[in-house]
Amino acid sequence: MDNKNPHDHPPEKAPAASRSILRFLLRAFLYTFVFATAGLAAALYYATSYLAKIVPLTPSVEALLQARHAQPSVLLSADGTHLATFSRGQQEQVTLDQISPYAIRALVATEDHRFFEHRGVDLTRTASAVWQTLRGDAQGGSTITQQLVRNMFPEEIGRARTVDRKIREIVTALKIEKAYTKEQILETYLNTVPFLYNVVGIEMAARTYYDKSAADLDVLESATLVGMLKGTSYYNPILNPDRARKRRNVVLAQMVKRGMLQEEVYLALREQPLQVTLKRQPDPLGNIAPHFAAHVRRLLVEWADANDYNLYTDGLVVYSTLDDDLQEEAAEAVARQSQVLQDIADVEWGRSTERVASHTPAAYGALRKKVEPFRHFWHARSDLIDAFVRETPEYKKALAAGQSERAALAKLKANADFMARLRDYKTRLEAGFVAMDPQTGEVKAWIGSRDFQRDQFDHVAQAERQPGSTFKPIVYGAALEQGFAPDRIYPDGQVEIRARDGSIWRPTDMSGFSGRMMSMREGLIYSKNTITAQVMQDVGLEHVIDLARATGITNSRLDPVPSLSLGTSPVTLLEMVSAYSTIAKTGEYRKPVFIRKITDRDGKVLAEFEAEPQRAMSEETAVELIDMMRGVVRRGTGTEVRNRFNISADIAGKTGTTQNNTDGWFILMHPRLVAGAWVGFNDSRVTMRSDYWGQGGHNAILLVGDFFRGTLKSKLIDTKAKFPQPKRPPPVIVKAPAPVEELETVPSGYGVITREGSSTAVVVGPDGTRTIERGAADELGRFLSGMENSGDSGGRGSGLSGGATAYPDMTH
Repeated sequence: MDNKNPHDHPPEKAPAASRSILRFLLRAFLYTFVFATAGLAAALYYATSYLAKIVPLTPSVEALLQARHAQPSVLLSADGTHLATFSRGQQEQVTLDQISPYAIRALVATEDHRFFEHRGVDLTRTASAVWQTLRGDAQGGSTITQQLVRNMFPEEIGRARTVDRKIREIVTALKIEKAYTKEQILETYLNTVPFLYNVVGIEMAARTYYDKSAADLDVLESATLVGMLKGTSYYNPILNPDRARKRRNVVLAQMVKRGMLQEEVYLALREQPLQVTLKRQPDPLGNIAPHFAAHVRRLLVEWADANDYNLYTDGLVVYSTLDDDLQEEAAEAVARQSQVLQDIADVEWGRSTERVASHTPAAYGALRKKVEPFRHFWHARSDLIDAFVRETPEYKKALAAGQSERAALAKLKANADFMARLRDYKTRLEAGFVAMDPQTGEVKAWIGSRDFQRDQFDHVAQAERQPGSTFKPIVYGAALEQGFAPDRIYPDGQVEIRARDGSIWRPTDMSGFSGRMMSMREGLIYSKNTITAQVMQDVGLEHVIDLARATGITNSRLDPVPSLSLGTSPVTLLEMVSAYSTIAKTGEYRKPVFIRKITDRDGKVLAEFEAEPQRAMSEETAVELIDMMRGVVRRGTGTEVRNRFNISADIAGKTGTTQNNTDGWFILMHPRLVAGAWVGFNDSRVTMRSDYWGQGGHNAILLVGDFFRGTLKSKLIDTKAKFPQPKRPPPVIVKAPAPVEELETVPSGYGVITREGSSTAVVVGPDGTRTIERGAADELGRFLSGMENSGDSGGRGSGLSGGATAYPDMTH
């Protein structure tokens, strides 16, 4: 019998099972540890590699320094007057002690209450922001330092919601915290944060919204401006005052929460109105020469890019060529005379009659009060009203919104305010004016429009308009270069010129055809289209275009058609004045100069500019052309500049008028200054009404004449300067020979030319000329008697008794 207990087991089996489980857990732990360690190592490796790639791409410490000390560049006149500031916005940097403490507290309490505790990144806030975002309530976790990174380096860091961008932002924030104190970071932030309306920084924001400095902001004003930072457009206190007020109160509540404002103060303030009034700050382009500043800015951007400078942050000082006194004279002349011309246009288009009311400009000021401006124009050209409306942004916006063309047109035409603005814009006369020193090529005065605030379009360098007859000196200059004499004659009659495409061009003149022979000199003086067209035909279009390019018309397209001679290819006023400056400098072209030098903020000269002279035409040609253009202002189409403004200096110039009186031009040359003006309307369908006031010799000439009168009266240029005179043989005196007893008359067909003090006389006959010694009067008499008896005259020519044949241009 077996007495063993059936429940007895071998004692070694239980420990074996336990050891097996233990070994399994140990292996699992080891595997987990190994894989975790490997994963961690791999993660660290990839993270290190990623950071190694990212860190070099973030802004350097040097870049941080430059950004913190960024300054806008400034443009100065030749006399040192401030003309413009070039920055990415209207900005004025101030120190932290020049900022209201309320603004600083509001910023810290609302945007980053642990600002003075972290080192650039608030991990607690970042984790909270991630959690809230995952729950559907998107929140930002950026610190003030991180926001500063985005403001300072928008291109390098960007604003895309990506991990890559966030890592760049964090790395740069850490760099900033390591390089600068908390106070410096706050100061830089408040100087670089944007506040709408092209305003950057707390100082300009305070001036724009409260018309005070940042140091004078109270707690409500500070909270309003800081509240905008969450979304400047959404919390715009001008357009969205209710939102802005609620956001302001949130900022005040945050200040209470962080112990920066007493609760009872908050309760007393939260119901207060915003009291914000938008006060636009002066345009950074200034009010002295804004169009000039805008043109120079475009040139500077190109120069800065090519020379590794930043125009908006490097604090460059740019010394321009603009002359304070000449600019002031130009501004006054343009303002005064363009208003006169506006009155003339208002009156002429306000009356039904086409008769010119007066030839005196000043008379129209009183007449203007008695008419409704442009009343007759809108009645006679009612077809234009619909066209003008259809071209407006408002009409196009209405169509995009789904309105029918008919409904959109009717609705806008029924809007009295809209139509008044449209009519005013279309009928506002515009002007452009520029003056250059022909000796250096420096631009001295520049008026791009009557009012920069109303019309930023530059009528000096941007507007391309047909120059009309102001282009004619180029044609005659090309002819002189080809060896044509100023006294070369052409018939003033119907001319037919075949163009390259086979079409026939028949130029006409406002004054009609005289039917007589005219010299090139007369053709230019009296601006005869028929004469100019024939000169162009003899010279050749290619020579005319080549000279135009050489003298300064370098950018505008010049169509190779016969009518080019009459100025049908649009050009800029700057190009035309540049071309005339070439003529005034006796044929030497100098590219227009706008900048004399550029220095850095410490005064170190970075670049200097001057124009290299290039020979465009011979000096002899230029001097002869100047003399021909003297005739324009002495007895031709430009006499108004002398008669009305009493200018007595040595001047020469040319008028220009385009078809239907669309454009009026006048350019005047003085040895030390060349100035030109264009007048007209932005829309070429609106023109001056009468042929009298539509001519450049009666409209644009007023601006230039007024300018030169003031300039010469103030002796801003040398009033005694003279152009060179053409080198011609001394004038001959054509008169009868001394009385000869043996001969009482000169034979028919013969004449005698004598010069006082000369021992010879020139006998002109059908077969040419012959020089006779005047040692004795009877020798000349015998010669003439022989000519009379020879019978060779054959009746050719006209008989002269006691005189000689006169040739019109021999004494010029």
